[in-house]
Amino acid sequence: MSSEPTKLPIAAKETKSGHVHTCHSRFEPGPAVVLERSPLVPNLQLLKVQAPAVAAKIQPGQFIMIRTDEDGERIPLTVADWNRDEGWVSCVFMEVGTTTYKLGKLEAGDELATFVGPLGKALEIENWGTVICAGGCYGIACIYPIARALKEKGNRVISLVEGRSSFLLYWIERLESVSDQVLISTKDRSIGGTGYCQGMATEVFERESVQRVIAEGCTFMMYQMAEATRPLGIHTVVSLNPVMIDGTGMCGACRVLVGGETKFACVDGPDFDAHKVDWDLLLSRRQAYLGPETESSEK
Repeated sequence: MSSEPTKLPIAAKETKSGHVHTCHSRFEPGPAVVLERSPLVPNLQLLKVQAPAVAAKIQPGQFIMIRTDEDGERIPLTVADWNRDEGWVSCVFMEVGTTTYKLGKLEAGDELATFVGPLGKALEIENWGTVICAGGCYGIACIYPIARALKEKGNRVISLVEGRSSFLLYWIERLESVSDQVLISTKDRSIGGTGYCQGMATEVFERESVQRVIAEGCTFMMYQMAEATRPLGIHTVVSLNPVMIDGTGMCGACRVLVGGETKFACVDGPDFDAHKVDWDLLLSRRQAYLGPETESSEK
């Protein structure tokens, strides 16, 4: 194998027309450069970044801290996919605040002020038997590398996907490629029923034995999955998403109560036993930041 870095053609970046922005850069250490930023469905975008150091070590369940510019804030994003050979990682994000709106304006070739990772503990992946992976919203992308790793370990993987309507779903074919079964539920019944992940999981529990459940997505969905599995004693893991500032355990903003103990989601997690999480505290702390987040976006 040649010691020379792989050279890829550099495409002129598209700045004004079209929604998809793509380019390629040399596979070498350096600034984190945007390779692609494209809409997946309304309000959800894919961000693909050239970051060889992160791609070389990232594992399912881990995240990165990202900052668009020198004056911007740092926010966490769970990694949705990566290619170690080509040196890129991708994330899926929802535009809800100032930083994510800025992310939605990035173009191929733009450099990010911060792209740090991998952070957090890697998700435990073993051969347990039958495992349910539940995802909604940005969590649909987040369960993809988890389902892939579980399948590689020989598990029977059942992926559950929820959304308000079929036009808000994405990556279904990707999930089908790494799952034994993919079940879908939408609020308007454009695909599947209206039971969402909680209802679909309950139906699966009635017909077969499930050894583990992993849920990624909004806090309420993960809480519902925890409540669905609690009476059955099925080990359930959730990826918590409290506000983070530095991602290294220094600020303490991401503290959560798990099993009666204070944990920092950035260094102790982000994955925790769902049945030990203090959901009331987590939900109340997240709501405390909704006002400032809205005000920042409006400004």
